[in-house]
Amino acid sequence: MTVGKLNNRSFRSTRNLSKKASLREVVMKGLAPDAGLYMPVKIPTFPSDFFDILPQLSFHEVSFEVATKLLGKNIPASTMKRIIREAFNFDISLLTLNKNTHLLELFHGPTAAFKDFGARFMARLLSYFLHIDALKGAKVKPLTILVATSGDTGSAVASGFLNVPGIRVTILFPKEKVSKLQEQQLTTYGENSNIWTLEVDGTFDDCLALVTQAFQDPVLKDALRLTSANSINFGRLLLPQTFYYFWAYAELRRKGLNSGDRIVFSVPSGNFGNLTAGVISKKMGLPVAKFIASTDMNRVVPDYLKSGKFLPRPSIETNSPSMNVGNPNNFERLMDLYDGDLKKIRSDIYGTFFTDKEKKSSMKKVWENYRYVMEPHSATAFQGLSSFRQSTNFKGQGVVLMTAHPAKFPDTVEPLIGRKVPMPYGLEEVVGKKKDSTPIGKDYSEFQNFLLRNKDRE
Repeated sequence: MTVGKLNNRSFRSTRNLSKKASLREVVMKGLAPDAGLYMPVKIPTFPSDFFDILPQLSFHEVSFEVATKLLGKNIPASTMKRIIREAFNFDISLLTLNKNTHLLELFHGPTAAFKDFGARFMARLLSYFLHIDALKGAKVKPLTILVATSGDTGSAVASGFLNVPGIRVTILFPKEKVSKLQEQQLTTYGENSNIWTLEVDGTFDDCLALVTQAFQDPVLKDALRLTSANSINFGRLLLPQTFYYFWAYAELRRKGLNSGDRIVFSVPSGNFGNLTAGVISKKMGLPVAKFIASTDMNRVVPDYLKSGKFLPRPSIETNSPSMNVGNPNNFERLMDLYDGDLKKIRSDIYGTFFTDKEKKSSMKKVWENYRYVMEPHSATAFQGLSSFRQSTNFKGQGVVLMTAHPAKFPDTVEPLIGRKVPMPYGLEEVVGKKKDSTPIGKDYSEFQNFLLRNKDRE
C-alpha cells in the first residue's frame, strides 16, 4: 500500500493557519510560536476498501498504515516500522463484556496506563530526529521536555524517556492530588537519572499553566531547548493514539461486525487528548457513529455541549485524578477540527459527567455482574456508554476505553470488590523505592529559577 509524499511543512498552528511547520519542528517544539497547537494542514482520508483490509492486519501493521497516511514519507518506512515495533512491545486487547459492549484495554504497557502508547512512540520519534542531527555534526543543547501531569502522563513519559541520550525530562505534578501509587511512579527514578520531578503546591491546572508559560518565556527560550510531552505535542497525541481506534475497529470486524456498521467509543476525558485522537481517526474515515466524552465533575466540555458556552473553571478533586482538569487545552484542537461549529461538534460528540459515588456504583455493578475489575477513569467511560444508550436508545456496538490498570487505585477499588487487586510487574517494582522530588510553589518565577539553575546539569 503506497501513499503520496506529503509536503515537509504539512503542519500549522490552530491560531495561525498560514504559519507552516515540518514534522521535526512540531515534535521538537511541542507548542507553536504563537502558543497555538499544531495540527495537520490537511487530514488525509483512507479509501473505503481500506477498512475491508484492516481486519487482516496486526496492531503494528495498522499503526504503520495510519502513521504513513498521516505523515507521508517524512519518516523512512523502515524507521517507522522500527519505531512502532520498539514502542509497542506490549499487549493490547479488546474484551467482549456482553453482546454489544466491548472493553479496549490500553493499560498493558510498562506504567499500566494508556499514556504508554504516546510517550514511548514520542521518545523514539525524538531519538530519531536527534540521531539525524548528530549525523549532520550539529552541536546542540540537550532537549528539555516539560510535562504537567495529573497522574499517568508523567510516569509514562519518564519511563519512555528514561536515560535517552540528549534528553532531560522535568515533570510537574500537583502535591497530594495523585494516587499513592502514581506518586511512587512519578518520584522514584533516582537522582542520577535524566528525570526530574517537581511536586507543585497547587492543582493540575497550575502545573499546566507553569509549563505553558515556560514555552512563552524568552529567557528560557534563549537558555534551553524546550519541548512538551503533554498531549499538546502532536507526536504524543494525534499520531500514536489514533492507532488503537483503528485497531479496535479491526478487532470488532474480526469478531463479526458488519462492514456497514458504525460504532460508538466512550472515552474517559480530562485534557481531551484521547478523544481528539478519536475524532482525527473519524476524519480519516473510521466509521464511528459517536464519541462519548465521559467526564467526572470537571464537566466544562459536557456543559459546553449543552449550553454552547465554554467556561473554564478551577479543577475539582475527584477519585479519578487524571481527569481533574478544569481547562482542557485540547479543547482548542476540537474547535479547530470542527471550525468552531457547535452543531457539528454535537453531531459527533455526546457529553456526560458523573460523581464519585456514581463511578463507584458502576464499578461495583460491573464486578458483581461480570467479575471484571475497573478503576474510576474506565468506570466513568463505562457509565458514559450506559448513559448514552439510555438517552438515545442506541443498541449498536460500543467500545469503552480502559485507560488504567485497577491496581493503580487500590484505595478506591478494593473496598468495592472485597479483595486485593494483583499488581502487574511494572507497578510492583516501584513500591518501596526511595522518593526523589523537589517541592515548589505555583509561582512561575520559582519554576523558572529551577530550570535555569539546572540547565547545565547532566
